[in-house]
Amino acid sequence: MGRCSAKALNLHKLLHVWTIMVATLICLSDSKCDFQAIFNFGDSNSDNRGFWAAFPAQSGPFGMTYFKKPTGRASDGRLIVDFLAQALGLPFLSPYLQSIGSDYRHGVNFATLASTVLLPNTSLFVTGISPFSLAIQLNQMKAFKTRVEEFHQSNLDKQEPENLPSSDIFGRSLYTFYIGQNDFTSNLGAIGVGGVRQYLPQVVSQIAGTIKELYALGGRAFLVLNLAPVGCYPAFLEGLPLSELDAFGCSISYNNAVQDYNNMLRETLSQTRASLQNASLIYVDSSSALLELFIHPTNHGLKYGTKSCCGHGGGAYNYDRQVYCGNTKVINGSTVTATACDDPYNYVSWDGIHATEAANKLVTWAILNGSYLDPPFPLQQLCDLYPIG
Repeated sequence: MGRCSAKALNLHKLLHVWTIMVATLICLSDSKCDFQAIFNFGDSNSDNRGFWAAFPAQSGPFGMTYFKKPTGRASDGRLIVDFLAQALGLPFLSPYLQSIGSDYRHGVNFATLASTVLLPNTSLFVTGISPFSLAIQLNQMKAFKTRVEEFHQSNLDKQEPENLPSSDIFGRSLYTFYIGQNDFTSNLGAIGVGGVRQYLPQVVSQIAGTIKELYALGGRAFLVLNLAPVGCYPAFLEGLPLSELDAFGCSISYNNAVQDYNNMLRETLSQTRASLQNASLIYVDSSSALLELFIHPTNHGLKYGTKSCCGHGGGAYNYDRQVYCGNTKVINGSTVTATACDDPYNYVSWDGIHATEAANKLVTWAILNGSYLDPPFPLQQLCDLYPIG
């Protein structure tokens, strides 16, 4: 993976300065934004209760930082999609699968934990892969749009619905993608990096095809976050020999494969962009922003890069495959619990697989700042951005 030397800024300090500037600008002008909603497609990196609405079970310490309780997010607090919504002045998205308390006037979150881009060939109860793959999420989006249009067509009294958007919202929305990690990691143990590489072109092709279908539905602005540097994740570092690690303690082979995938995604999106008239299709190099935090955490106000906040075992990674964050299990006759640290704000990794709120905030700022967007996307000109404190 590239070391982002040109972008290796002190994100922590710049975030503070940027927050003050944004707050000042909002006070000086009436806020506006070309985007009235966000429609998000993804996996656990952007799921905010979709999976747990379908399969209720999440417990603490998830959500301990911001929400003070579990909210279906695979983190101690907010996710990148949450911060994006806040920056645009929008409420947190409601999950498509949530039946109680949802408000879809400003978008929908179709993401679910453990989702893949490609259709799974196994069951949730066998391998833990979600049934809500990207193709299913797209179908849910189509059904949602149809129902919204049908409602407005049959609403003769023209009463404003309490929890549905206007029928013209779909061309005034931001469509975000943060998915692909499970396609990469779910088969690593079985077929290795070489085997995973073989079907990554299918993953990229599926994402591009989904964007084209959303364009046909009226979508005109797309942000596609690339694959995170999973070679720096404690869950995948545990047990690797030192010869497999780079100077920063990350897996060389895993991150090289991630880089190959991200290059492939960038090129495919570039080709897709040429076929979409009057649309913005943006490749978001969130991987480089996150990698920078992993390899230089102290440069950005953090302390620990490749060590989990929530886990068991201590050591370099504080990660034990036998007992996941928040769970209790009997191991070798002893009852152990994977507990959370007291200072998740000092960590990049929350549970060995997902990022902390602190890391998510810094990556979101990098996105909003425009440093990791290809091609450049004038988000700050299209919207009066709000602070993401």
